[in-house]
Amino acid sequence: MGKTIAEKIIAEHCGKDVKPGDIVVAKVDVSMVQDGTGPLSVQELQKMDMESVVNPERTILFLDHASPSPRKELSNAHIILRKFAEKTGAYLSEIGEGVCHQRLVETFVNPGEIVVGADSHTCTAGALGAFATGMGSTDVALAFALGKVWLRVPPTFKFIINGEPKKGVYSKDIILYIIGMIGADGATYKAMEFTGDTVSNCSMESRFVFSNMSVEAGAKAGLIPTDDVTKAYLESRGRGDKYREIHADDDANYEKVFNIDASKIEPLVSLPHKVDNTKPISEAKGIKINQVYIGTCTNGRLEDLSVAASILKGKKRHPRVRLIVVPASREVYLNALKEGFIETFVEAGANVLAPGCGPCVGVHEGALGDGEVVLSTQNRNFKGRMGNPEGFIYLSSPATAAYSAIRGEISDPREVLT
Repeated sequence: MGKTIAEKIIAEHCGKDVKPGDIVVAKVDVSMVQDGTGPLSVQELQKMDMESVVNPERTILFLDHASPSPRKELSNAHIILRKFAEKTGAYLSEIGEGVCHQRLVETFVNPGEIVVGADSHTCTAGALGAFATGMGSTDVALAFALGKVWLRVPPTFKFIINGEPKKGVYSKDIILYIIGMIGADGATYKAMEFTGDTVSNCSMESRFVFSNMSVEAGAKAGLIPTDDVTKAYLESRGRGDKYREIHADDDANYEKVFNIDASKIEPLVSLPHKVDNTKPISEAKGIKINQVYIGTCTNGRLEDLSVAASILKGKKRHPRVRLIVVPASREVYLNALKEGFIETFVEAGANVLAPGCGPCVGVHEGALGDGEVVLSTQNRNFKGRMGNPEGFIYLSSPATAAYSAIRGEISDPREVLT
């Protein structure tokens, strides 16, 4: 019997054949924490007298959720991680360098690897053909110290996506469609594998969106086979020698297979307070908004900023709308400056913030007031997610968000895209 991508990678890392449901101990290639979860990892290692790392260059501590820190308690958490990095040689990604998931794919992750992170959206790196998954702080702490981790081999759902998306439809719309179709718990502890012509024709940046939001359907990982697009991306990052073909066998056994026609999908919006509460743009048009947020590990890459800038060019945000733009990494920020996107955003009345998570997690810079509505390109709209349980979070693509910022209400980007 053939193997899925997840089964192949896990088998390679534990040195034996595996099948769904098996509990294995597997070698870890990359492990990471961020400033919200990392201090607990360090403290657990200290309790066990195991304050060390086996692979310093690929053990990464990200200071991105509170970047820069808005209060002393979070500054003290940063101190814990800085001291741990000094003691162990672990890599410290400082404030302003960017969101952990963007930095992982930019610099650290390669096809065929196992990546564990104390953050649920670690699955983003699955778009590079890696088995990347989020775990608890203690599990990741042990991955730091031992270089391996236990896990249960997940069954796999295969999503075959074909068809050319219509104007104004992006990978964000397609993954929202999938989550709305199967539900927020529809793929709990499954690997989601994305294939088909639509995926093959996507840029690497668009593919990251599929993998990033897999966890919003409960998935353990979101995987995409490697191809020439993957290879070109790695070459552009100076890691072309790390490319390898990663794909499922033709006779792989899937728990479920879904066939999706991307040409029939229109722009979507996810309504409060669940990601699977998705509606076509035609059913969400006209909802008044107070804030628009473009960025995050889901849609803060250069491609996303390019789409938003093309819509905002020469326009102004609606007087009622606060527009916040956050590049996903320092590199993205610098490239957006070179392309003129940042100037476009500022001229449109946007507040452009330093790379980091910021408003997405409600730590600072962009918290909602009671009863306020935000249209965001992030991946979650849970009650209280952006710092106020009395706020209302709607999710969309960067195109929908940018056009809505001009209009002052949720609007269909197809009205302005040519």
